[in-house]
Amino acid sequence: MNPRELLQISTLEAILAGLVVGGGIALLIAALVGFRPKERPAEGGFKIGDRMRSAGQRLIIALLVGIVAGVLTRWPVAGIAVAVLVFFWKQLFGGLGSERLGMQRVEALAMWTESLRDTIAGAVGLEQAIPSAARTAGPLLIPHLDALMDRVRGRMPLADALQHLADDIDDPSADIIIAALILNAKLRGPGLREVLGALAKSAREEVDMRQRIIAQRAGTRRSVQIIVISVAAVVLGLALFDHRYVQAYDSAVGQVVLLIVVSFFAAGFFWLRKLAEMKTPERFLLRVR
Repeated sequence: MNPRELLQISTLEAILAGLVVGGGIALLIAALVGFRPKERPAEGGFKIGDRMRSAGQRLIIALLVGIVAGVLTRWPVAGIAVAVLVFFWKQLFGGLGSERLGMQRVEALAMWTESLRDTIAGAVGLEQAIPSAARTAGPLLIPHLDALMDRVRGRMPLADALQHLADDIDDPSADIIIAALILNAKLRGPGLREVLGALAKSAREEVDMRQRIIAQRAGTRRSVQIIVISVAAVVLGLALFDHRYVQAYDSAVGQVVLLIVVSFFAAGFFWLRKLAEMKTPERFLLRVR
């Protein structure tokens, strides 16, 4: 065997050894830190401790994958780029869970509004209709409605308790519904049943619109993920199995050029993520602190 073949074999053995060592380190860290399954809270938010734990786990995985990519390609820029991509993967190509959670919240508001409308139709006052409608509310609203009824039982005025409910739900769609309830609690005017029926219909239409948007964005999101994975696989494959095609990136100038190319890709991904964000109107039913 000539020296060049020996060098290639030695390089391959070093890469395999690095993969084995990196995998062992990853398993050790997983055993020490622990990767518990995520539990979705009732209100859809994460506590600070859960977020820090999730960020720490993503950071460990990103560093390991970035080190492996840097060792395989022998390009520091590639290792850093892969690590950043893995760490921000959810922020760049995720968001589906939060969109579905927002849609489910609006759907739960529509169901609760319809239940209120039907209960009020039986000549029942708003104070009596709210506890009755809360029994059939969706899981996303039950904790907030329980807190509302506790405040009412504690002799808090209904209008103030409804204002707290709007702050707890923290959704512009809920502000429209709760504003109508606050006005009725203060003015005791007629026509609440018709107003709630119109608001429930509007909420249902918003749910249908969000479902269509989510379905359309799911295909686009999947296409972008396939493009990213394909580009990374092709570059890593060329760097490993036919390095002469990408040998120009081995020099310092080549790394600068690679950094520019990666920066353009990153800017494009962040721009796509910005365009894909579902923009909702600002809340208007805010308490004066």
